[in-house]
Amino acid sequence: MIQTVIFDMDGVIVDTEPVHHYAYHQHFKELNIEVTDEMYTTFTGNSTRNVFQRIKEYFGLSHEVEDLIQRKRSIFNESFDTKEDLYLIDGVEDLIKDLHANGIQLIVASSASNVTIHRVFTRFNLHQYFTHIVSGEDFPKSKPHPAIFEHAASLSIAPKENCIVIEDSTNGIQAAVSAGIFCVGYNSFHSKDQDLSKANVVIQHFNELNFEKVRDFKSVCK
Repeated sequence: MIQTVIFDMDGVIVDTEPVHHYAYHQHFKELNIEVTDEMYTTFTGNSTRNVFQRIKEYFGLSHEVEDLIQRKRSIFNESFDTKEDLYLIDGVEDLIKDLHANGIQLIVASSASNVTIHRVFTRFNLHQYFTHIVSGEDFPKSKPHPAIFEHAASLSIAPKENCIVIEDSTNGIQAAVSAGIFCVGYNSFHSKDQDLSKANVVIQHFNELNFEKVRDFKSVCK
């Protein structure tokens, strides 16, 4: 029986990708570098630190990684605070409330920074539902490395076998698979360039899930 659900955040709980896209590309313009759409797609699920470590090496930038991170984060925060059309993913709030009301432990494990996660959770009043927040900035390697989900599972009230991960990216799903955790792939609008084939189950909308379905996932989907 499933007792803990581990949520990714970007693209699963809230669609912050347009804000990230804007912040990254504004920063790329300032740096006078051209990051192709193909290269940008590979960043999905990576922490900002890992993204800029790759960019610094690829483009031979002299900037310190920490300075690059802070500049991008500054652009993101300014955009986030002024962006009115920012909403939770359709159906996810109902699912979160349903799972929480029925005693399912909820953990978020996101590649976003702690500051960004708390900013999103405060804006949408989500702290009350989640027992733990795990940020990718606290791990040296980003998804698809399994460390973030292994740590999230260690915070669970139940064994790893009684946890599931909900993810929408190639890197995130691979991280869950590598961690040995049952994975639900969410085929969002922004997943069009992502490979969800390694997920145990793929959903198109969160109305496909509820407490009963999540609780019985292992018995139904062996």
